[in-house]
Amino acid sequence: MEQLEFFEVVSPCIGVCQVNNRGYCKGCFRSRDERFNWLKFTSGQKREVIRLCQDRKRRVLAAARKKQLELDLAQQDAPPQDSLL
Repeated sequence: MEQLEFFEVVSPCIGVCQVNNRGYCKGCFRSRDERFNWLKFTSGQKREVIRLCQDRKRRVLAAARKKQLELDLAQQDAPPQDSLL
């Protein structure tokens, strides 16, 4: 027996419609096909797209944190600059 769907799955779009270097939207992390076919997807497919978007967002944020940490460590290791010269 299938569960009845009482609520429509809302689009994850947040209005930041720019594409990153991997082809995913920088705002919602959907691929081009996922954005263009959203209205054709079943509720199950939409939930799967949202799950994929959440995974993509986690990976992007983790990479950004890692990069920031590396920059912070590099600054700590850099010799101090003399501001009087």
